[in-house]
Order: sequence, then C-alpha cells, then structure tokens
Amino acid sequence: MLIGYMRPSEDDPNCEEQQKNLIAIPCDSIFSEEHSSPKKRIQLKTLLSNLDCGDKVVISKLSTLADSSRHLVELLEVINSKGAFIFSLKEGIDTSNGAGHSFYEIVRHLVEFQSDLISERTKQGLTEAKQKGVTTGRPRKPDKNVQRAIEMYQSKNYTLAQIKEETGISKSTLYRYLEN
Repeated sequence: MLIGYMRPSEDDPNCEEQQKNLIAIPCDSIFSEEHSSPKKRIQLKTLLSNLDCGDKVVISKLSTLADSSRHLVELLEVINSKGAFIFSLKEGIDTSNGAGHSFYEIVRHLVEFQSDLISERTKQGLTEAKQKGVTTGRPRKPDKNVQRAIEMYQSKNYTLAQIKEETGISKSTLYRYLEN
C-alpha cells in the first residue's frame, strides 16, 4: 500500500504542491499534518502505528518526514522494523530496492560521524581552555556564602529553605561541602 505523508513548510504552507505530487503517484491514503512544528505530529504517529509489512511511505522530500538526521534514523528504524519502506520523491530514494537499504546504513553512519565530530570538538575546546587557564563548568559559589551556610546548618537554628534563601547555597551543594 502506498501511504502519502505531508506537512506544511515555508515553501508549501498549505501542502498544495505535496498533495499534487502524492496524488500523481497515486497514494492509497494520505496523512496530512495541520502544522509544521516538529512537536505533536499526530498524523505521523498514526501513520507509523498503522504501517503494515510491505507498505511504502511516500513523501515529497526527506525534510517533510524528519526534523534532523538523528530523527530520520529513528524513523527509518521504526519503518524498517515494520517491514515497510520510504519513497522520497525529491531525492529519488526508495528503500524497497537494494540502493535504498544502503541509504539507511549511510544515514546511520553519518549521524554517528556527526556525533563523534561534535564530541571531539568539545573535548578539543575544553583542553584548549584548560591550557589557557580557563576553568570550565559551573562557577563555584563564593567561599563566604558556603562557610555561612555550613555555620547556619550546624547551628540547627535554620531550615534548609532559610539557608538557601539567605546564602544562595542549595541543599545538594551544602551537603556536598559537608561531606568534604
């Protein structure tokens, strides 16, 4: 079964172009979102939950289906687990043939690659910052506030809420300092 999916975009706010493309295929049914937001995509959830083995989800372009490369991998995994396929008209990707199956693997590897690059750049930036003497992480609380909070706690005359209000030291921070 060919199942069309469309959602509004800047280029096609009323889904008119997408609808023309999906009707031309022709799709057996079409799911259409009412908004372009990545959140609360009810029609996509309904489409995915009703997919059967051998069904093919037809979209005008990949960005209609997914909001990021990681989201695309997640959707491809769900669709693949149900024995279904995607067909993207703009990109000419059809996962029901051999080349399409490798597309899933390529996208998955690209997402891992992207994640590895971000991780390496972050580590490199942290190392360079340390070499320049920059302290990373959350700024430490002024010692006088910590000392005042400890004194208030040990006097047993103040509640934790009162200590936090007066010193700005949270319960977890106070306990961490008390353990040392």
